[in-house]
This record gives sequence, C-alpha cells and structure tokens, in this order.
Amino acid sequence: MTALTEGDRTAVRNAAATVRHYVPGGRENGGGIGRMVGYISSTAKEAGETHLVTDTRGPRWSLVTSPMRMLSAILMMAKDRIIAPARIHHIHIAGRGSTTRKLILTEAARLLGCSHILHLHDYDYASDFAARSPRQQMLIRRMFQHADQVVALGQRDRVTLTTLLGVDERRVAVIRNCVPDPGARSVHVGKMPLIVFLGRLSERKGVGELLLALSHPIMKALQWRAVLAGDGPVEDYRRQAAALGLSDLVKMPGWLGADEAQALCARADILVLPSHAEGLAMAVVEGLAHGLAVVTTRVGAHGEVISDGETGIFVPVGDKDALAAALAKLVSDPEIRNRLSAKARAHYLNQFSMKAYMRSLEKLYDAVSAQPQTSVGER
Repeated sequence: MTALTEGDRTAVRNAAATVRHYVPGGRENGGGIGRMVGYISSTAKEAGETHLVTDTRGPRWSLVTSPMRMLSAILMMAKDRIIAPARIHHIHIAGRGSTTRKLILTEAARLLGCSHILHLHDYDYASDFAARSPRQQMLIRRMFQHADQVVALGQRDRVTLTTLLGVDERRVAVIRNCVPDPGARSVHVGKMPLIVFLGRLSERKGVGELLLALSHPIMKALQWRAVLAGDGPVEDYRRQAAALGLSDLVKMPGWLGADEAQALCARADILVLPSHAEGLAMAVVEGLAHGLAVVTTRVGAHGEVISDGETGIFVPVGDKDALAAALAKLVSDPEIRNRLSAKARAHYLNQFSMKAYMRSLEKLYDAVSAQPQTSVGER
C-alpha cells in the first residue's frame, strides 16, 4: 500500500478516533502513566478529537482479572483492525509485569498488522532488562525493534533504546511528560509554608529519607506543614512519622485524583521528590507548572529538566541531611522560594505546556501514518 497523503492524514486525524492508548490501570488507576494519558485524552477532547483508552491490567494486578483484561484489549485491537484499520495503537510500557503484558499485546499488533507505538515509562529499564533471561531479552529487543515508533522520556532512555535494545535511532522520539496549565500561582504572603510530595509512598521515592529530613533538628526549629499524597503502604509511613514526632506536621491522605492534586499544589509552596530512580516524574512537572520551589534528585531525565539553583534544587540521593538543609533554606527564606517559583513557572510555560506536547504527538502520529500499512500477519 502506498503512503498516505497529507490529505489522507488530515482525514485520519479528523475521524471519530485516530488513536487508542493501552495503559495498565487505565486513566484512574494507572499511576503517573494513567494521569499522563488522562491529560492527553482531555486535551484532545478540547480540540474536538478523541483518544480512546484501554486498560490492560485492571485497578491492580490480579491472577483472576488481569488476564481477562489483556484478552479484552487484544480483542479490542482486532476489532479496531477491521472497523478502523488506520487507527494508531499507542502502547505504554514499563518494566517488570508491564513488559510481560506488552510482549503479548505487541505480538498481537504484529500479527494483526496494526500500526503501533511503544512509549517507555520506567525508572531504570536497563537494569530491568539486564535481570532477564537471554530468551526474554531477545523477545524484548524484537518487540521494540518492530514498533513503528518508540517514545523515550529523556536522553538516558533514548540511549538504552538505541544501544541496548537496538532500535533504529530514526524511530526514537524523546517526548518529555507535560501537564495542563493550572494558571498563574497566587502568592502566599505571610502563610506558613506548605511542603508537598506527590507519588507512591515507597523507598524508591525516598519517603524514608524525607521523613528523617522533616524530623531533623533544623526543620523542627521552623514552622511549616507537609502533605505526602500517594498510595502504597500509607499506614506504615504514618507509623514512622508518628515515631519521629511528625503526626501534627505531616499528613498522608493517600492517593489523590488529578483535581485533588491540583488543588493541593495550588495551596503549596514547595514540592519535594527525593527519588532514588525515575524516568521523568510527573510530580516534578506538576511542581514546575504550579510555580513551586522544586527539590528533587538528579535521576532519570530530571537533569535535563531542572537547572540546579535556577528552576529547582538538587540533593544527593539518600542524603537526609542535605535534604533537610535544602528544605530548611526554602522554608526560612521566602525570597529564594519566590525566585525559584517564578523561574519554575516560566520554564514550564516555555518547555512543558500541553500544547507543545500535543504538537509532538501529532508529529509522531504523522510519521506512523506515513508508513505503508501491512496486511494481517505481514509484520
């Protein structure tokens, strides 16, 4: 089949739905990936377009329900191949069980001849790949190499894809996570600073060090409040906070929906994410968008997004004392806090708006649509 003309591609984009996303947990239970896809589908809807979303796992992995979700996703893909053969299948993938599920789903896409994109979201995919058997590694390489396009969150993952996994660099696009514009931030004059954490409560996210930093003597001498919002072993961390004497200062409400998280950020002054490993944390981009003073670690693509001392502050991974010192500096000095806030907000508007993100996706989808389609089984 010949490549689609520009008119054909325009017609495809204006169809009822040109793209279907596959997300573990869907928009509501897919963590940061689900939230990102939710932002994409909402932005597309505002533009009069439709991005469909299919859950490949369920709210959480289950031996009973998750295989049925995967079967349902494959049947949906097969149906699309008949009723909407030009539809692009945008498959979101991470390590561990997500890769196992996507090996099945992408094989179905290959056999059906579906145009598909693999979008890598992972905090350390190279390590996950290295821990697998030689046969699994061969299958994973083939999966990525057979995709029409592959998306990475930053340059580290781009290198993993092109060197370790052997993907042609011409088919790799770096598209960094973005969030909708929450609007200009209100200045909180005279109010007690509010520190927020957004993400799964876990050791990988550095929550243990964060609690130790918040209980540090230099922080205990200052006035502040903190909200650590996310799922995970919340009760365990509440007990740790109580043992450190933080119960009155630190609240852990559990996972917040997108609207609740936005409302929290609108009241906040500082966003902290002392992760040990990340791809590109949605929380960091949320912090920039809301004009918060961001404190994080130089992991994943964070070094490509944050300029230390300009649009945020970096602390070493696992260093509770450095984390306490950085937070204390921001809590006690509103001038520094406000300067970081203004530069973070300007950086978001210049680099991380949803408008720019959607333009990058349109370019990606155009590249896929321009490729000759294949018949069933030809891939």
